[in-house]
Amino acid sequence: MFELQFIVFVAVGASIGGFVNGIAGFGTGLFALSWWLLVLPPMTSVLLVVALSLVSGLQGVVAIKQNLNWPRLLRFLVPAFLGLPLGFLFLESINVQFLKVLVGVLLLLFGVFFAFRSNFPRMARDNNFGDMLTGFAGGVLGAVAGLSGALPTIWSSLHGWNKYEQRALLQPFNVIILGTVFICLLYKNPIHDQFLFALFISIPFSVLGSQLGIFTFKKLTDNQFRRLLVWLIFVSGIVLLIRETSDLIIPLI
Repeated sequence: MFELQFIVFVAVGASIGGFVNGIAGFGTGLFALSWWLLVLPPMTSVLLVVALSLVSGLQGVVAIKQNLNWPRLLRFLVPAFLGLPLGFLFLESINVQFLKVLVGVLLLLFGVFFAFRSNFPRMARDNNFGDMLTGFAGGVLGAVAGLSGALPTIWSSLHGWNKYEQRALLQPFNVIILGTVFICLLYKNPIHDQFLFALFISIPFSVLGSQLGIFTFKKLTDNQFRRLLVWLIFVSGIVLLIRETSDLIIPLI
């Protein structure tokens, strides 16, 4: 039997993760894992994150499908698929926790630098090489840590794209890359009843959270959305650092 606490924590994580993904196009894992890891094993939590990222992400893709820019998206996606095998290879040889801490520091520094600025610097034109490099790194991080959207989110916020253009990149990029990661994880890890029950609980709460996030997204101006992204990057860095360093710090206290 699953306790009420289990159901509540899974539902709250799904709601928060769905809302953040609905409004920003990324962030399910960063904001839901803090709840799910309290009641679920790490691998089950990761599987749930990727599954719910797809549930939330597909709703977002439908909402912005008319804004899809395939040439731009492919500049990110093709290198990302090249980065995925490298990321899976790294899993066998690197300290994933250390890598997550580095990503958390990067998110935090970017957020601190831009969150309190009145104006955002914008690139005068597209940087194709930068797009491809960011996509490649997103593929590597997606395979290693499920953080495919971290660097593309930072990179897209430096462009002069409107909120729909940014969302039309981030949402399908995350859905496709994390969908591929999910298939690979399912191939390597058997499905347990605990995961299926957590997924059964999570889906309706994730859908509701995503719809509320999409509704909020449509109400934001381009500048409000860009500023919201920066603050979410900042908060994501804090959450990631706390989660990945807490087990190292607590024994020292």
